[in-house]
Amino acid sequence: MSTSTADVDGNDPLSKTEYRDRLRELPPSAKLVAKVLEGEAPLSQGQLADESLLPDRTVRYALNRLEECELVGSRYSFKDARKQVYFLNT
Repeated sequence: MSTSTADVDGNDPLSKTEYRDRLRELPPSAKLVAKVLEGEAPLSQGQLADESLLPDRTVRYALNRLEECELVGSRYSFKDARKQVYFLNT
């Protein structure tokens, strides 16, 4: 289930074209994490690692790259405030 959410700063979500242009330049791990988030957002880093079958370290790298390009946002989990959950800014 994909969610359309404005980013944490309250900016409008990205258009599909702008989202795809930014994603095109990223490494395959970031593209895979974005694809997983398309179907099941919001997810924690651990959940992303489980769903994508990538190591935790690779997921963290992918999330950092996605955040640099403003393609994902994060917030604290409602279920466990110690964890962050991630979602797409589309």
